[in-house]
Amino acid sequence: MSRVVLASRIFAPESAAATFRLGALTKALRGAGHRVEVLTATPPAALESAVDDEAAEGIEVSRWPVLRDGAGYVRGYVPYMSFDIPLALRLLLMDHADAVVVEPPPTTGAVVRTSLWLRSLLKQEPQIPYVYYGADVWSDASESTGAPEWVVRVVRALEGYALRGAAETIAVSDGVADRVKELGALSVTVVPNGINTDIFDTAADGQITGKANPYFVYAGTASEWQGAEVFAQAMSQVLEFHPDTRLVFLGQGSSWPQLQRIQTDLPAGALELRPLVPAAEAAVWQRDAVGALVSVKPGLGYDFAYPTKVLAALACGTPVVFAGPGPAAADVADHELGKAVEHDANAVAQAMIDVLDEHLNQTDEQAFAQSQRRRQWVLDNRSLAATGRGAAEVVNRALRSR
Repeated sequence: MSRVVLASRIFAPESAAATFRLGALTKALRGAGHRVEVLTATPPAALESAVDDEAAEGIEVSRWPVLRDGAGYVRGYVPYMSFDIPLALRLLLMDHADAVVVEPPPTTGAVVRTSLWLRSLLKQEPQIPYVYYGADVWSDASESTGAPEWVVRVVRALEGYALRGAAETIAVSDGVADRVKELGALSVTVVPNGINTDIFDTAADGQITGKANPYFVYAGTASEWQGAEVFAQAMSQVLEFHPDTRLVFLGQGSSWPQLQRIQTDLPAGALELRPLVPAAEAAVWQRDAVGALVSVKPGLGYDFAYPTKVLAALACGTPVVFAGPGPAAADVADHELGKAVEHDANAVAQAMIDVLDEHLNQTDEQAFAQSQRRRQWVLDNRSLAATGRGAAEVVNRALRSR
């Protein structure tokens, strides 16, 4: 039985794409008979009570305190280092491992490569192979957000260093795969993100809610590359046609201060800013919403991103209003899973109004049928079980290469 170690600053109970894909990977690895240990961070204070008993699932989880911003997010180079520096020591002192899986940022990937090399040198043993889980390309994102040139060069160097040392690299999309190959990744496999369709599900009794007090929900991180404030900016127009509508944000991120400023210009209660919640609670919000909101701000290096927020909403049967470019926008439009529009407040407002009109004019039977159709699309195309199996096979290749 092989032992696989996962190194990630984000893990359950934080609700994030990394949590979902790593949770699926650990489940698939356990199903294949491997032992799994996760080296991660202590969760935000608001989620400490939601920490699951991972030992019951056969997963060892080792947590370490980290620096978080005011919204509870590990964001910025100093907070990253508060995880990465202790991680180096944890990797050097850990028990035997047959493979390591590392999540971005590139600083963490660089620490894993260096620590495993140093460990093999000190212990006089073969170097442990590692798999880099390429969810996105951080150096491109740094460049597009206007970071100083020297910062971009450093991030790109670290990212290339981490990718070149990986026995295998997992990319979540074709766009990411192309870029990581250009940065030096040797063996790249595309494994699209999926969603846990056991947690994110439609109402068991088929009950349709939300006609009396309709609300839209944005669940997850709201940072520069999402530009989620576009939905708040659209609310004044939405309220002209549907004055009882609410917009609920569940999450954190750098857009929070701007959202708070917009909140003061809207009627009381129209925009709610709530903290992160566990995935099961987020699913309840998604399930009862008239629509789920997802965005990608164009031109920031994330045009090829596929936010798992889309899949979470659709698995709950909820239509998506997607603002911005990318493959997720194409899926929403091509398969009639909601509305896909430009990242523009006027276009977003019209899409939200259209979704509200459709919701209010449907019978319960029609709404339920559409809900089930959206969920079935996720089951057929983007289940988390398939994602976990695909990623586990990549890890198995790394194990065989040792």
